[in-house]
Amino acid sequence: MTSPSFKPLSSSTGSITLDFLRVRELASVPTIPQLHTRWYSPLDFVSIRRTPEPPAFVPKDVERRVYDVGRDSELVGTIVMGSLDTGRRALRPQPSMDWNDPLNWTGWQKYRTYLILCLFSFLAEANASKFVLATPLLEKEFEKSPMVVGYLTCFNLLALGVANLFWVPLMRLFGKRPTLLLALPVFVAANVWSAKTHHFYQLLASSVLSGFASAVAEATVAAVVTDLFFVHERGAKLMVFHFALSCGSFLGPLISAYTIEYSTWRVGCESLAIVAGALWIIAALSFQETTYRNRDVYAPVSSYGSRTTFAGKLSLLKGYDNHRDILPVFCYCIKMILYPSVLWTGLLVATFSGWNAIVQLKSYRYFSVSPYNHDTPLLGLFSISGFIGSVLAIPIGGKLIDILSNRFTTSHHGTREPEYRLYAFIIPAIIGPMGVLLFSFTIAEKRPWIQAAVGHSMEGFGLTAISNIAVTYIVDTYVEYAAEALTTVFVSKGAIGAVVVLYGDTWLRNSGEKQGFGQMVGVQYFLCLWTIVFLLWGKKIRAFTVRYGPVNRVEHS
Repeated sequence: MTSPSFKPLSSSTGSITLDFLRVRELASVPTIPQLHTRWYSPLDFVSIRRTPEPPAFVPKDVERRVYDVGRDSELVGTIVMGSLDTGRRALRPQPSMDWNDPLNWTGWQKYRTYLILCLFSFLAEANASKFVLATPLLEKEFEKSPMVVGYLTCFNLLALGVANLFWVPLMRLFGKRPTLLLALPVFVAANVWSAKTHHFYQLLASSVLSGFASAVAEATVAAVVTDLFFVHERGAKLMVFHFALSCGSFLGPLISAYTIEYSTWRVGCESLAIVAGALWIIAALSFQETTYRNRDVYAPVSSYGSRTTFAGKLSLLKGYDNHRDILPVFCYCIKMILYPSVLWTGLLVATFSGWNAIVQLKSYRYFSVSPYNHDTPLLGLFSISGFIGSVLAIPIGGKLIDILSNRFTTSHHGTREPEYRLYAFIIPAIIGPMGVLLFSFTIAEKRPWIQAAVGHSMEGFGLTAISNIAVTYIVDTYVEYAAEALTTVFVSKGAIGAVVVLYGDTWLRNSGEKQGFGQMVGVQYFLCLWTIVFLLWGKKIRAFTVRYGPVNRVEHS
């Protein structure tokens, strides 16, 4: 095969300018006829329909100095490309020549698999809020106080977070497909149990069980994204997941409101069970295992077999790893909290999600009494404002962070840093907390409800955008441990959400509406200001983290 010719490296005043973006020139190079996959350069946004075969050599390992920040940072997020990294070789992670490599799947295969999991994420968030608007009815039916009825939502959120410590190790051992196909029937059974029981503590147990099962749709999603998509498109793809979470959080109460108004709260549980059951059938036939081990980017296409058959795609054993133990993975999930960026992201996402829960709970209580006197459907319709904010966050928190990261990579001559994504933080970091403040002034001074709706929309915008930016940052940093890192995030989110549901109203009552919400906004801005720390010293912090924790255990063993 004739190899493409490259222009020589030009040098001036001792510096070297790399010419590694000559993607269009590669389009005319003789190609492998078996592979006609569409490839995208992460730096030039150029599509290449034909792919040259990689060179048949393995680069030499360079001895790593223990205290070299540059080399250490390459273990945790920094990507450095040279003059020969063009076309498919500029993609990260670099795909092999195997048709069955998830990075080589067609767009339909990738999105079909990913969207099934995102739909489960939507159901998980809708399931968490299914009893909120039904609280008055549940108080009368079971003769319980509002605090006790709040346990239904509180412990569901807690189980939704903590259960990641169970599902992520299970996913690492058995794979994504069997884990999903196991969790969905449990979710269905739990909601059927909720719909049929007439005892409060059975209802509480079923609520906890449904939260436990739906945790599969949280931390494991990051591992699927890193299996399917390249780093230059990761922000936009993770935004689909966070938008699904926001849809469940904002549209779930809307659906619940109309269900309660025109039927009973039990029908809502039955509806979740029916949709989840249908999703299980779709997943059983369409959700493919994304785990791919021992990727060899230098092996020729002739060394691989044919495509996996349909029956092979339905296998439950493809993702099984007999060399992995559950206990070490569980320990990794715990130890990830020792990494500063993971801890910061966990607190940030948990805080914004928790304050969103307070805003929703207070809106239902305040707008149902004088001077507003909204009925249940109108209370549900209020959530549309938060949904509008999350829609507006899609380009800012998704595609924009990919564009910024790609542009900065080009301007830095092929060096990609995870911190490039954090520059998009400024817009949602300002708008989101201000929305909480506007909402608080509205309910404290009994202003028109439309002002509270605008505030809720601003808050929903900040929640969706900031969550995706921060999560994408740590996924880029600890890509091999994305699910373990997000376990810390969602455990924090579940714990703070549970506390907020139980004691948020007491906090605001003791502090006063304006003062209490002002304290919340202060916490949000304090956490957002840490973005500056990671922009300035994030690379050094990342380089230091290779000396301990899961990254050190694997990379230096």
